This record gives sequence, C-alpha cells and structure tokens, in this order.
Amino acid sequence: MTLYLGLMSGTSMDGVDAVLARFPRDTSQAIAVLGHEHRDMPTGLRAALMALNAPGADELHRAALASNGVARLYADAAVALLAQTGTAKAEVRAIGAHGQTVRHRPGEFDGTGYTLQLLNGALLAELCGIDVVCDLRSRDVASGGQGAPLVPAFHAALWARRGEARAVLNLGGIANLSLLGADGQVGGFDCGPGNALMDLWCERHLGQPFDTDGAWASGAKPHAALLARLLSDPYFDRAPPKSTGRDLFHVAWLEQMLDDPAAQGLSAQVVQATLAELTVQATASALALHAPRTQRLWVCGGGALNGHLMRRLADKLPTMQVQPTAALGLPPLQVEAAAFAWLARAFVQRQPGNRPEVTGATGPRVLGALHLGPSSLSTA
Repeated sequence: MTLYLGLMSGTSMDGVDAVLARFPRDTSQAIAVLGHEHRDMPTGLRAALMALNAPGADELHRAALASNGVARLYADAAVALLAQTGTAKAEVRAIGAHGQTVRHRPGEFDGTGYTLQLLNGALLAELCGIDVVCDLRSRDVASGGQGAPLVPAFHAALWARRGEARAVLNLGGIANLSLLGADGQVGGFDCGPGNALMDLWCERHLGQPFDTDGAWASGAKPHAALLARLLSDPYFDRAPPKSTGRDLFHVAWLEQMLDDPAAQGLSAQVVQATLAELTVQATASALALHAPRTQRLWVCGGGALNGHLMRRLADKLPTMQVQPTAALGLPPLQVEAAAFAWLARAFVQRQPGNRPEVTGATGPRVLGALHLGPSSLSTA
C-alpha cells in the first residue's frame, strides 16, 4: 500500500479539498481515503483569481503572486490533513496538486492553445517537504488534446464494470461526464455549466456564495424561452472531444443571454431556477445523445449536495438510477481530490494519466511536472 495526497480547487473557486489516499497494489481492491480536509478560499485570493479569468493590467505580476497564494492555501490543507491522520510526510510518496484554472483555451490561437492552472509547485514542495506533481493538463494539450476532463480515467479505473453502462457526473463549477460503457469503452466531456452561473447569480442577488440545497431555485419555475436561449449556445451542439470553463460561461455570457425581450421582467428567482434547469437539461441531453443506455448515474462535486438539482436529474432521467458517489464508498467532495492523488501515482509509476478517446490527444501520455521535496535530494 502506498500513500498519495491529492489537492483540488475547482472552477467554483470556493476552496481547496485535500485527501490522503491509500492505493492497493491489487487493482481489484478499492482505494481507501484515510482523511479529508477542506479550506475555504480566502476572499482576497478568490477575487484575485477571478480577475485573472479575464485580460487586465499587470497580469504576470498578479498571476505570480496568486500562484504563491494558491500554494500556501494548498500547503495549509495538506499539513492539516497529515496532522489529522497522524501521517508523517515521509510516508507520502507524492502530492498530486491541480492548481487553480484561470484560462483554458486548448487548440486555439496557434493550433495548440494552452491551459493555465496557477500554482507555485516549487513553493508547495518547500512548504510540505513532499514531492509535488502538478501542471497535470498541459502535456495532454501539447499532444493535441483538450487537457480536460481528466477524471474519466480515474472513474474508469475505479468504477467501470463490464456488462453495465454507467456514467459519473461531476457537478463543480463546470459539469463534466464520464461515460463508462458496458463494453469497456470510456468516453467523457464537459457538458456545460455546473454551479458557476448559479453561484454567480446567487451571490449577486442574495449575497450568498451558493444556493444552499437549491432552495431558492426550487421556489420558482424555469422560464422556457430563456432556457431555450441559454441552450442555443453552439457549445452544447459541439461533438466531443470538448471542454469548457469560465472562458465561455462567465458573467458577460449570462448578461448577454439576459439582454433579450424574452428575459425582460423576469425575477431573479426565476432566472436562478432556469440556470439550475440549464445544468440539468444539458446533462440529460448529453446522456441521451452519447450514452442513451446508461443504467446508473453517480454524481459528485458540490452539486451532488444540491437536493433540487439531484431531484431534477432523477426526474429528467427516469430510466437511470441517480445517486451521489457516496453509494460507491467515496463522498462527492472527495472524488476530484482523490483523482489527482491517483494522477500523481500514475506519474510516479510512469503510467498514462489521460484517456485519448476522451481528450482527443494523439495518444496516452504521462501527465504532470515534478517538484522534488527537500528530502528527495540525492546524497550520493
């Protein structure tokens, strides 16, 4: 058994999740999550990261300092997790750290494009004293892929079963699907916005970071004409491989969609209900088109804790069993961090971390860049 630590901060920018995972040598055995820590994103750091999602002055300086801030936040979560579990840093083979995505433009501009996750991996290695594997998306983009989603490889390794069509829906700021076919085939893509637009709207109108349990959205009916306008964005009709983020689904996109006669006079609560239905409808349409025989859908990410979204997904997908990933032994808020611990393990073992059939890369690639911890220095 080997210990790896995974660190994840997603598109919602609400905080960082850290998990300590034990991986068995026998792949037929389940991984064991030994502990989980969460740290809220400090207000100032979140504001800095949100601002870096769009062009602005002095970006290099601001991005460098934000990268340091992300490293310190990650280190705080990691050190607390080691203390919580009574684990010495020498027991951890490596940390898999995602970083904070601020731009995601694969394939654009020069034919290669880029994906940018802010994190000073060197500083994180110094603060934790453990090897750090980070920058886990760039190699896939360099080989012609989208660099996202990466979690289908992890989901397939854990939960794919021959003879049963399954899917995993990660409802973070962006919603992504992993399609685990009954024949062993694996697919996946970002199907649209998850919580990002709902959180933005809730913060604007209620002064709260998110709609707890979807209570606000559940108190109104979605507006059919606005929903149709939202779904008219060309992204929803694009064929996979595809990925997205705040580069597309941001405040200006939403305001443009609301600047329409059909949306005039709508209450803020009706808009929130419509944004929730957008997430549900985009997911249901993607499954109907790409995996219509799916029997079970497991949901992870913060959206799995939104009772309204979960009920609407179950209503919209009556032929599927819809459950949070806790039913598989891994709570929804631990799945992505566990995935990046798994990706760090794949890097250490020089195993591919991507699925080319998901990302569109030209082939399997070992993902990540390594920053050695101080104790890894050779004494020879």
